[in-house]
Amino acid sequence: MEFLDVVDESGNPTGETVSRSDAHRKGIAHRTSHVWIIRRINERVQILLQKRSMQKESFPGKYDTSSAGHIPAGFEPVGSALRELEEELGIRAEREQLESIGTIRVNYQRQFHGSLYIDNEYVNVFVYHGKVDPEGLSLQASEVDDVQWFDLDETIREIQFSRERFCVPYDSLVLLKRYLSER
Repeated sequence: MEFLDVVDESGNPTGETVSRSDAHRKGIAHRTSHVWIIRRINERVQILLQKRSMQKESFPGKYDTSSAGHIPAGFEPVGSALRELEEELGIRAEREQLESIGTIRVNYQRQFHGSLYIDNEYVNVFVYHGKVDPEGLSLQASEVDDVQWFDLDETIREIQFSRERFCVPYDSLVLLKRYLSER
């Protein structure tokens, strides 16, 4: 069973822990790490998105952030981000290759597989600075069915009108877009 740090209204651990299943059943605030993998092609920014496994408890079969995961109790965001990159995609990154670009809030309720799923997260968002060849990735079958490059601006436009293909947090894309415009 996976345990997570309960966090306060600022996203700081309170010293209490909760099981992942209870966090989502009761809507208890906790932390996650998300990592964006980007590349530039002809002055356009592309983002690598993972297609979630059909066995995932939330948003099965939808395209999501490059790499993401819950931060286990007692762990820090960057260490968790590095672990998720390796577990989900087979990327062995160094701390220096991750840049923190901010934190967003994700808070929603939705039915999945016949059960209510309440997500109440403080998401620590990172950008990975390294080259990635999707053909060379080692995808974690229980988490990821596929990866694909998508145009950042087109993805932002599409998710404003349709969530049929994507479950990417809109605020995370806006944060990434702002980060890239300041560089």
